[in-house]
Amino acid sequence: MSRLTLFIANKTYSSWSFRPWLAMRMAGIDFDEELIPFSAGGSNPAFRAFSPTGKVPVLRDGDLVIWETLAILEYLAETYPAIWPRDASARARARAISSEMHAGFQALRNECPMNMRRPRRAIPVSAAAQADVVRITEIWTSALTQSGGPFLYGEFFAADAMFAPVVNRFDVYALTEDADVLAYMERVKALPPYLEWAEASRDEPWVVPEEEH
Repeated sequence: MSRLTLFIANKTYSSWSFRPWLAMRMAGIDFDEELIPFSAGGSNPAFRAFSPTGKVPVLRDGDLVIWETLAILEYLAETYPAIWPRDASARARARAISSEMHAGFQALRNECPMNMRRPRRAIPVSAAAQADVVRITEIWTSALTQSGGPFLYGEFFAADAMFAPVVNRFDVYALTEDADVLAYMERVKALPPYLEWAEASRDEPWVVPEEEH
């Protein structure tokens, strides 16, 4: 593999950028980071220079461009085994919940966008968002019970990275009082790369009003 470059947007808001960035950092993968901030409306025409969809994240490996988060993780897993659990059953479950995160929980995403520098404050949420919270709680508690922790499948893997923006959402919108969930969240939030991302977000000068709930 040639030198990897990961294109991302604001660390304050870009949940999809955070996922592969955190997975790569936790797996010890060396890469360059290119941050292009969102413009009005939560996108940026400049993304088109490197992204065929006009969205982030994008991974570039030489002439190869990969523009979708799960595809990025699967591509990396071919070279870096620390992306997914080694046990086949755990790996299948990790991929299943990662795909569920990728495709679902739209109400939670819409009502409680990731915001790494938001003060902790509860807001009213819809029944659909509350149902998303219940399902995510089920996913986390089941995985932690089966693995014994400290992360979803024992060690930190891509499934944890896929849910890391939800850790932020549960935290800053005060969406749970479940002791096991809160303990898991604290372990994720204490990871050095998570802290690094959060600290960088506080130094960003950009504000996207649509993401400030």
